Parts: sequence; structure tokens; C-alpha cells
Amino acid sequence: MADEQSSQKTSCTFICSRDTIDGVYPSLILAINAKRLGMESTIFYTFMGINVIRKEGAKRCKFVPSGVMGSIPGMSTVATKMMKNKIHAANIPCLEDLLEMAQLEGVRLVACKMTIDMMEFNEDDFIEGVEIQTAEDYLKHARNCKINMFT
Repeated sequence: MADEQSSQKTSCTFICSRDTIDGVYPSLILAINAKRLGMESTIFYTFMGINVIRKEGAKRCKFVPSGVMGSIPGMSTVATKMMKNKIHAANIPCLEDLLEMAQLEGVRLVACKMTIDMMEFNEDDFIEGVEIQTAEDYLKHARNCKINMFT
């Protein structure tokens, strides 16, 4: 049993359920770094997070300040511009580039079938390479992973 476990690659999954800048970056950064450390890496996109892997979806991600600030008209636009400037100044890739990096490096991008059905999306709505799984299929994979995180 020990030899079998040591010969298998460590796997991890990350669940992304928000399509905001602060909701998307953690799963992508963690998944890419896990892959670079030699792990199998999957991001499961569900609810609003699924918008990120739709065509042009990463470009539409906003930063919404918490609390009262987020409810002020136009504040999200200002906050998004400020956050994108900070990201750029820190030499952090934009979300579109991170998604491409993730795919090139072998991170699996998985869309939740229930969310697709609920939102009335179809396979053509997503960027190339996105897999579609039911929650049951995701859990069959996740139960054998060493790391499962909800980001």
C-alpha cells in the first residue's frame, strides 16, 4: 500500500464559485503552483465562478469592495481599475494570461454540470479545453486528493 501511494502523483482540487477578481486569483495561483510542484491540479468552477471560463469571461471580472463601499454606484468600476493597476504594478499576470498559463501547464479546468444546466449555458459558451462534470464526478476525484480547497 505504501509503495502504491508513493508512486501515485499527489492530486489537489480548488473550487471557484465567484467571478470577482479576489474570487478567481486564489484558485488559479494555487492550481498553477501545485502543478509546478508536480501535483495533478484541478479547478472546479461552479455558480458565478463558472463565468470565468466562459469565452471572454476573465476580462469581465470585477473587484467589488465589501460592505457599504460595494453598494455605492460606480465604486466597483473604480475599485476594479485600482486593483488591476496594483496587480500590474506587482508584475502579476492578468486573469486571461493566468488561465492560459494554467491550461498550458496542464491544470484541469472543470465546469459544474448543474450550474451549466441552471444558467442554461452550453459547451460552446466556454473557452477551449474546459471539461464538464457533475458534482458526483468531481467528488469521485476529490475524495482521493490530498488537498481540496474552496477558494
